[in-house]
Amino acid sequence: MQKVNSYKIPSSGEAREILREKGQFWTPDWVAEAMVDYVFAEKGGMLFDPAVGAGAFFRAAKVVSKEKNLEFSLSGMDIDQNVLNEATQYGLSQEDMKNVKVGDFLFEPPHNKLLAVVANPPYIRHHRISLETKEKLRRLSLENAGIVLDGRAGLHIYFLIRALTLLEHNGRLAFIMPADTCEGKFANNLWQWITRNFCLDAVITFAPEASPFPNVDTNPLVFLIRKDLPKDKFIWAKCHKAKTKTLKLWVRSNFSLAPENSITVCERDLSEGLQTGFSRPPITEKTSKYVLGDFVQVVRGVATGANEFFFLTDEQVKALQIPERYFVRAIGRTRDVSTEEITQETLDLLHKKGRPTLLLSLNGEPLDNYPESLKNYLSKGEKSGLPQKPLISQRKPWYKTEIRSVPPFLFAYLGRRNVRFIRNTAGIIPLTGFLCVYPKSEEKEFVERLWKVLNHPDTIANLALIGKSYGDGAVKVEPRALERLPIPDHVIEEAGLPVQLRLFEQKEPYRTDTRNRKR
Repeated sequence: MQKVNSYKIPSSGEAREILREKGQFWTPDWVAEAMVDYVFAEKGGMLFDPAVGAGAFFRAAKVVSKEKNLEFSLSGMDIDQNVLNEATQYGLSQEDMKNVKVGDFLFEPPHNKLLAVVANPPYIRHHRISLETKEKLRRLSLENAGIVLDGRAGLHIYFLIRALTLLEHNGRLAFIMPADTCEGKFANNLWQWITRNFCLDAVITFAPEASPFPNVDTNPLVFLIRKDLPKDKFIWAKCHKAKTKTLKLWVRSNFSLAPENSITVCERDLSEGLQTGFSRPPITEKTSKYVLGDFVQVVRGVATGANEFFFLTDEQVKALQIPERYFVRAIGRTRDVSTEEITQETLDLLHKKGRPTLLLSLNGEPLDNYPESLKNYLSKGEKSGLPQKPLISQRKPWYKTEIRSVPPFLFAYLGRRNVRFIRNTAGIIPLTGFLCVYPKSEEKEFVERLWKVLNHPDTIANLALIGKSYGDGAVKVEPRALERLPIPDHVIEEAGLPVQLRLFEQKEPYRTDTRNRKR
């Protein structure tokens, strides 16, 4: 069994935040060796790592080359000299590191083509990337791949593009990357380009209990790609057990060795994989004629742009002496709701805990129309710079807030161990920690039957087919994705949900000014 060095897992919140800024999460040996085995194949040669870090793949190369009796050399880049200095503390010599250049792989790439590229590229999400760098990345993808990606593509995506364009003919690439690589808004354009110009040999996924990064909120995948003619099929695998040699031996056998019970393997059509998503298991047959959007509309919760100003406790509102008619009852955090229903008791408990439940809800009237206490409060907000904040600056006037009618159901935006729909019997308005779910019929019987459908285990299980996956089984679901949630036919039949109503179009709930004023 391969030992996973303890330095690879951040040990504190402060350390983890440093890693997030740099995008550094080290790859354990049992995964690194499997990836190196693929790119070396039976040839060996020069291994290039564009994000060397503490040298996990260099150490793996030394192990694999010895096992396979291959000649090899090591080369790479990294932007962080400090982390490169760590490499010699973990089994690498100065000789091993002599061909590592300190520099930016994206904008200062090597001039020669590469035969074996392996990496765990820096996982830096788009909101941590400056606008200037985003523009440079946009030009990079356009010049190298002929595509312009959605602005939400993280830095790791551009590492993949750059590395692929540097592959020699028959060269091999193994990258371990987060699931957003094939689930994000940019994924379709990215993978259409990759699968038209390269050969996708295999995609390796991991069960939560076998994650290479158990303390990190990401769902990692390994992509094994060759610079060769595309194929219409690829191998898809799911690891169920960590820290074993099974993955490496399976890769070494050219994916032919029976991996017993620790890995699930199947061959998939490329077209199906592109449609379903490489991070998700294959759909062998259509499971339903219906999706949730046939019966509901989904809208995200209210985005204030400054919860500390717009979302207040009862005590704060009393101290400010702002009339209660300017507020609606609201819920901000998913952890404020521990059950499958938001009731008045839920609100009372939050009040006792000192949690905010009052959302300042203004329709943009002129300041002179408001009472003096509210004008004073808005004046303080203006002086503190709120009108210049990114989201708030788009409003005219800046204090005009988004409107939602009361949704009968909510859905947690980012579900972890208790993914669920929530019934809103307290009549609150949710903030962006939730999605608003509006039935297309307000008939009581329809709403009751729909509630049975929403919380059915088979409905919940299908969330994995449409959500973005994160660490420890977490699933993030965007509004349009939730509307695409397949509802099994038998669930609809058991609940007696009338399917003829699926064509009914409800007025847009987020434009209806029926505010839930505090009574």
